[in-house]
Formats: sequence, C-alpha cells, structure tokens
Amino acid sequence: MITGELKNKIDFVYIFDVQDGNPNGDPDAGNLPRVDAETGMGLVTDVCLKRKVRNYVQVAKSLADGYDIFIKEKAVLNNEIDKAHDDSEVKSAKDKTAAARLFMCKNYYDIRTFGAVMSTGKNAGQVRGPIQLTFARSVDSIATAEHSITRMAVATENEAEKQKGDNRTMGRKATVPYGLYVCHGFISANLAKQTGFSEEDLQLFFDALKNMFDVDRSAARGLMSAQKLIVFKHDSVLGNAPANKLFDLVKIKKNTDVPRSFGDYDVNVPTQEELDKIYPGVSVEELI
Repeated sequence: MITGELKNKIDFVYIFDVQDGNPNGDPDAGNLPRVDAETGMGLVTDVCLKRKVRNYVQVAKSLADGYDIFIKEKAVLNNEIDKAHDDSEVKSAKDKTAAARLFMCKNYYDIRTFGAVMSTGKNAGQVRGPIQLTFARSVDSIATAEHSITRMAVATENEAEKQKGDNRTMGRKATVPYGLYVCHGFISANLAKQTGFSEEDLQLFFDALKNMFDVDRSAARGLMSAQKLIVFKHDSVLGNAPANKLFDLVKIKKNTDVPRSFGDYDVNVPTQEELDKIYPGVSVEELI
C-alpha cells in the first residue's frame, strides 16, 4: 500500500484566494473573518487548512485501508486508539505503545502526515508529522463587510405570534470582498521515514491542496480557489537552503489600487536557472 520512501526535504508556497466569503471565522469574535489586529491582514489557521485536506482525502479515498482519518468530524478519538490496542500484533508486542503508534501511522493518513497526540486514553504515544503548515496571511489588509440578511420564516409558534404572522428572522453575515492568502509549508523527509509517509502520500497531499476547495463548498465561504502551489525540492534530506530565503524569492505585488481578483496581482517565481545561481541543489516547480 505505502511505497516510495521520501528522500528530499521540501518547502512550498501555497497561494489561494476568497471572494465574497468568510475563509475562516473566529469563534471568539462572533465568527468574523480572522484578522491580525495590528496590521489588518487576514488570517486562515493551519488547523482550518488541514481540516480541508482531511475532508478531501476522506472523499477521494473513501476511508480505504491505510487512508482512514483520525480527526474525523464528531469522532471519539479514544475509540480509534482502542482499535490499535485490539489488534493482534499490538497485543503480542513487547512494547505495546510503540506497536500501537505504528498501527495508527499505518492506518490513518492524517496521523502519518500531520502527526497526533494519542495518549488521551490507552497510550499510543505521540507522532510528529512530516508536514507542517503556517497560518495563511493575506497579501494586503482586508476589509470585512457585514451584511444584514432576512429569513422569511421563524423557528417557533411564539415568535410567529409576536410578529403577528409577518414571520421574518433577521441575521448577519460577514464576508471578505476579496483576499489573496499565502501559506508556507515544510515537509521533512526524516520525519516522513519515521511515520511511513511516502511519495504516494505526498502526491495525494498535493492533489488535496489543488482540489480541496472544490469538495468543501459553502455559501458562507464564498468563492475560494487554489491559485498557486510552488514547490522547492532539495536534493538532500537536510536541505540545501533556508526555507525563509526560498520563500522570499516568490514576489507578489498588486497591479491595481483595489484588488478584486487574482488577476489584480502579479506573482513572480524564480526560474530554475536563477535558482541554480543562488541555491544550487534546489529545484523549483509550479504545480498550479
């Protein structure tokens, strides 16, 4: 099932946008779009993005062997960990915690990808995932728009009586008119070896980044689209250049005063020839 050992450190830049939607609501702020209070830049958490990856894998693989999802919606995590300790190989192992950890990595895609803490019940240890993501941050400050909306119905008879049959419910909806967001990611070949994360798993992850917004549509999120996936691949396990220096080579600049589409930005990615002169041993590829 899992073949093709990962042998290269990888860093990537993921660029996506939102139009007339809320990409990631903040429950501590009335579900308004997350914003950096000091700069006004929009934020999307790594947790939000990983949820979309999990949802895509769940749909694409239909929970096939080796591609189950540990952090499923409404899941009881200790029940999943119990399955590992019920396995015959784990029961007969000398180190049951290590055996359970191996079982979980083998059977759950998100554990061998992002890692997990599995010591909340029967101990299955902790896994540090080979893929780590930053918060996504908007290129420019965002202006949150709030809209009043009306539902032509009420929930209870009491509400209907109070309105004397008018039966309307007022609500509010917050959106970002347009925002271009940038997320940075890091993939460790060393940690991939420990969890069993393979080249095939990596391809599935990149497929998820390309397509996950198309299987996660919601009126609240508006039009969200993956626009760029720029992958820097090192020719070694430890890497040939600092990730932040590679990320700095990707230049994003708006070409209009008030951007309202991806076409209102220019994204410049270094060519392979340019990269070879600065950081030999690193290749660059645009997957989107």
